Amino acid sequence: MLDYQVHDTAIVDEGASIGAGCRVWHWAHICSGAVVGDNCSFGQNVFVGNDVTIGSDVKIQNNVSVYDKVTLEDGVFCGPSMVFTNVYNPRSFVTRKDEYRVTLVKRGATLGANCTIVCGVTIGAYAFVGAGAVVNKNVPNYALMVGVPAKQIGWMSEFGEQLDLPLEGSGCTVCSHSQQEYVLSGGQIEKRAV
Repeated sequence: MLDYQVHDTAIVDEGASIGAGCRVWHWAHICSGAVVGDNCSFGQNVFVGNDVTIGSDVKIQNNVSVYDKVTLEDGVFCGPSMVFTNVYNPRSFVTRKDEYRVTLVKRGATLGANCTIVCGVTIGAYAFVGAGAVVNKNVPNYALMVGVPAKQIGWMSEFGEQLDLPLEGSGCTVCSHSQQEYVLSGGQIEKRAV
């Protein structure tokens, strides 16, 4: 008996490792080599490739394909119809499966609806990529990224609220919802223990 739910129209290939409490919705397909943690949700028409690792508590909304060489750490949110790539310079008549680039999305990051993550980048922990953005370079922890190509316009708390901090230099602020303190120094943010 499965300890996760799979809709009748979904396909989970034999060999896929799916954690407890996961939900696989309409017309989703999870390939045999995929490794998925606990309590994940895969929306309608989601595809998960063979060489994919997904942590626990990940939400992947409708129409997202998670291709080979993508790793999503715990708590990542993938908005509707956002896009991952795994080949930097694809051509239909040139086989480049040995050139797939690794993409890492760190713990708690949010990838907004219709954004594109160009392969070979790392999205920092708790970063927030706005809807429709195109990310083609590494993203720092807690960074707020928007635009084409994506540019950093601020910092986000773990709660998902924009922080009142400068892009550069130093500063200190408190998330108004969680009351957690964040300190910016040397272009990096640290969350201070309460």
